[in-house]
Amino acid sequence: MESLTVIEDLIGFETVSRDSNLPLIEFVQNFLFDHGVDSRRVPSADGRKSNLIASVGPEVPGGIVLSGHTDVVPVDGQDWSRDPFAFHRRGDRWYGRGSCDMKGFIGIALSLVPQMQALRKPIHFALSYDEEVGCLGAPDMIEVIRNELPEPAGVIVGEPTSMAAVTAHKGIVGLRTMVRGYEAHSSQTHRGVSAVMTAARLVSHLERVAEDLTEMTPSDNGFEPHATSVHVGVIHGGTALNIISGQCEFTWDIRNIPGDDPQVLIDNFEDFCRREVLPGMRARHEACSIDTKVLARCPAFDDSESSILSLVQSLNGKTETYKVAYGTEAGQYQGAGFPTVLCGPGSIDQAHQPDEYIEVSEVQAGERFLKTLVDELSV
Repeated sequence: MESLTVIEDLIGFETVSRDSNLPLIEFVQNFLFDHGVDSRRVPSADGRKSNLIASVGPEVPGGIVLSGHTDVVPVDGQDWSRDPFAFHRRGDRWYGRGSCDMKGFIGIALSLVPQMQALRKPIHFALSYDEEVGCLGAPDMIEVIRNELPEPAGVIVGEPTSMAAVTAHKGIVGLRTMVRGYEAHSSQTHRGVSAVMTAARLVSHLERVAEDLTEMTPSDNGFEPHATSVHVGVIHGGTALNIISGQCEFTWDIRNIPGDDPQVLIDNFEDFCRREVLPGMRARHEACSIDTKVLARCPAFDDSESSILSLVQSLNGKTETYKVAYGTEAGQYQGAGFPTVLCGPGSIDQAHQPDEYIEVSEVQAGERFLKTLVDELSV
């Protein structure tokens, strides 16, 4: 398969979100330049990372944006059987971090650049950074596409969907709550204010909120799980067993179905803290506090009747559409006014896992799909 060499090269770059993606961006720019294609960077504020935009074909409206993120999730603590940043095959599977999420799609698309010489409508590459930590990089890139490129007909976000058309996904808000209590000897619980126990109370409250959302939301809406979810992922706090904890923090997320406003949940949580929790804390010590900060926010996506969906269905021969629970940059594209659909090789079941892989058949299906797209835009 033509694309495997490019996919292998991309996986070799350790573009975990905490690290720079610039070596990969430079590689892609050189690859495109060698094929006569200019590109431009849209860098992060600190210059450590960058998006990349490149257009192949004439500068006319009606082209298609192929969107993919260059960052991957960490491999720390995962039980990989081989080097996660060395692409290798076992049976009908190709292994490596990012193989399905989503360097497989990017590699397939880049490998087809030599076949794009006869395009009559352009293909625009849009490669982002920091998707995995809140879709932080794409907004600046999307602004450039909207303001400076000939208006595209739509966007295909090549997330791993097993080449099915996905027309909706949940939004996500990532948050951190910091609880400041008051330290004292653990034998004198009447004097201190435990930040850890207060945080536990808040976590229990969020669990009840999640349960209520599950009960109130119709179960036949196409999402699995069907309701807006609330989840606490990390919690840290305390100093020692015999010290009433003075500080505790936890990070949590809201994954909202389209139509649910996550800000309502955030406001209700802060109201609960202000009315139900803080008065008791400050009755013992005035300096106690609860502060919640939004770390990342990515909108939900719902675009079930767009022209780009019709195009994708005609290209892959599948009429079924699906909704997914994970978040992507699709909501940001839709918010900018672009018809958008998710469709890419690989399964989300393998994403973020140790020994992440993509099936050979998925790579082949992705190649067929994008070759057909190139042919469609060349007539």
